[in-house]
Amino acid sequence: MQGGAEELLMSDLLTGTGRPPVSDAQRAAALQSLNSRSRLPWGFFWDSAKSIPVALLLFFVVRAFLVEAFKIPSGSMEGTLLVGDFLLVNKLLYGAEVPFVHVQLPAVRAPERGDVIVFQYPADLSKNFVKRLVGLPGDTLAMRDGVLYLDGRPQAERYVSHSEPGVDPVAEDFRWQRNYLVRTAEASAGFHPSRNNWGPLVVPERSFFVLGDNRDNSLDSRYWGFVPDSLLRGRPMFVYYSYAPEANDDLAWLTRIRWSRLGERID
Repeated sequence: MQGGAEELLMSDLLTGTGRPPVSDAQRAAALQSLNSRSRLPWGFFWDSAKSIPVALLLFFVVRAFLVEAFKIPSGSMEGTLLVGDFLLVNKLLYGAEVPFVHVQLPAVRAPERGDVIVFQYPADLSKNFVKRLVGLPGDTLAMRDGVLYLDGRPQAERYVSHSEPGVDPVAEDFRWQRNYLVRTAEASAGFHPSRNNWGPLVVPERSFFVLGDNRDNSLDSRYWGFVPDSLLRGRPMFVYYSYAPEANDDLAWLTRIRWSRLGERID
């Protein structure tokens, strides 16, 4: 009935001849049909638009409390993580911070030695760093000829690599350690820390000591000190995307994908 009314109306409007008169009811039905069809696409877009705030809310909740993406910008963790790796970071593990109110949620577990962690760089909170946690509060740490000592015992760190094993630079940056030194006969004879020889020092409360796995090319706790526990962001879970950056290739993210690293768990 409705389709017939519409055909009559359109034919009457176009030809103006030979058709029986169209009733008001038929004309109204035809117009209603045309109007409902013309509104259909707008209704679809409106329904889609209403779902956007919900999607955004879910995105921010997941990003704030559960996981966050992180890109590796430097080679300080070379061997474990590569420049161009994209990580998903578990923020819930150590207790995520509620945005704006700065309230810390309960942690699933405390950080442990050997964890790869993401944290805010203490010297510039706008930057995130990723390093390996090697010292907990109360630990006594030292390094002798590139070997890490924990409470006087050398550590077998299978993940460590050395790109310049024969070089041991001395820098003024290391001098901050003197305030945390264990006063031994060795320390009292003169403190001249270097990249591969420093300590022994004690990690203070609510702080951590971190090192890069690429020990000869890492800006880490040896240079700038401890990481307050309040700056922890989470623990990387796996590599969800990776490519080999190339200075002369703007499409390296597409043409130089490291397929073998996709989905690789971080240990």
